Amino acid sequence: MPTTLKQIKINVDLLKAIEKRAKNENTTEDEIFNELIEKGLKESEPKIPEHLILNKDTYKPDPEKRRKYAGIGTTDKSFDAAKLIREMRSGYL
Repeated sequence: MPTTLKQIKINVDLLKAIEKRAKNENTTEDEIFNELIEKGLKESEPKIPEHLILNKDTYKPDPEKRRKYAGIGTTDKSFDAAKLIREMRSGYL
């Protein structure tokens, strides 16, 4: 269900162009706004180039599968995971 969330200021020239496009396409200005915003959001998503993805199978893993593996490792004594990761990244381990 469409809702009005916030009022924004839009350049007059853009409003005229949207109004003209809506008339040409025989649709409403709201539909044109929504279409343009959705298209802009999809195009502005950061994309990793294909040649930089080493393992395409695990690039977008299944979240359900990840939840199954969460907590699979156990240990008798507690440890600081953040500290361990920092040490690994700095080359101490």
